[in-house]
Amino acid sequence: MSTIYHLAQKPYWEAAERSGLYAGGPNDVRDGFIHFSSNTEIETSASLYCKGMADLILVAVNSEKLGPILKWENSRDGVFFPHLYGNLDTTLVEWTKLLKVGKDGRHEFPSLD
Repeated sequence: MSTIYHLAQKPYWEAAERSGLYAGGPNDVRDGFIHFSSNTEIETSASLYCKGMADLILVAVNSEKLGPILKWENSRDGVFFPHLYGNLDTTLVEWTKLLKVGKDGRHEFPSLD
């Protein structure tokens, strides 16, 4: 199983839990896909794009369940990132976790596989 991760702002994720579909946050909508990262890139992504942001939800998804709407594309520094071209069905989510923000503004992550 290949787990990928998304950083969701709490209000958008809570709306998705009610509706069953997550269309992403403002940056995802702007870019036309939902941004995901691997376990080796998610902390860097959080540091670059979400530093100090409270109420951030870490969303874990088995990439194999997403089918052909998931594309691995060349992005930052020549690294391939998973991009979901469509809404995320919340029933496919393995788990979520509210991330705490440390005194340095960086998020505290659980151990990731």
